[in-house]
Amino acid sequence: METLSVQKRDIEKKKLNALREQGFVPGILYGPKLKPMALSVEQKQFDKVYQEAGESSLVAVQMDGTEFPSLIHEVQRDPLSGVPVHVDFYQPDLTKETEVSVPLVFEGEAPGVKELGGTLLRNIQEIAVSALPQNLPSEIVVPVEGLKTFEDKILVKDIVVSNEVTITRDPEDLVAQVVPAEDVDAELEAPIEEDVTSVEGGEEKEEAEGEEGTKEGEEKTESEEGEKNKD
Repeated sequence: METLSVQKRDIEKKKLNALREQGFVPGILYGPKLKPMALSVEQKQFDKVYQEAGESSLVAVQMDGTEFPSLIHEVQRDPLSGVPVHVDFYQPDLTKETEVSVPLVFEGEAPGVKELGGTLLRNIQEIAVSALPQNLPSEIVVPVEGLKTFEDKILVKDIVVSNEVTITRDPEDLVAQVVPAEDVDAELEAPIEEDVTSVEGGEEKEEAEGEEGTKEGEEKTESEEGEKNKD
């Protein structure tokens, strides 16, 4: 388990930018049995731990001599620089299973790529699993050496995990396969057909509203003319 040292911080929003300028990331720690606590963490240290643990395995968050086994629940980043500007740490109940998405790491070289000139198609990049928090993996390795032909496939049921981890995705879902390079090129070159149903529906609605408005206007005019004739 990766260790991350954090400090309590002032909750005043005006001090957040000052923290970031000093190389710290403001955040919060919370959980079902934990009162929310505002904190800050050194950005360089956080980046290093996040690279190893991701958002699917526990991190030992240390604050004032106390350790909180937590998940990095959400990271908000600056849209331009990509620098983290806020982070949520979630301390789960260690006695109950938690479901998270774990990234897949495709390892090795597929013979179908090297010998047949095919392209490795990675159909999914992460997968949902359930386990006690302390057993959650930071990544799942998927070897691709068995993809020798265009007919070979890796399905969810082929992924190997420890006995403490349960994959919750459909076991028949496709994970990866080698396909002919021309199939990939053809798919990329295929024209994109726009769905104009909603647009046409919008035009019909506008026309209907316009006709209704015209009808109401005509009825109103006829009514006004009738009143004038009575006078």
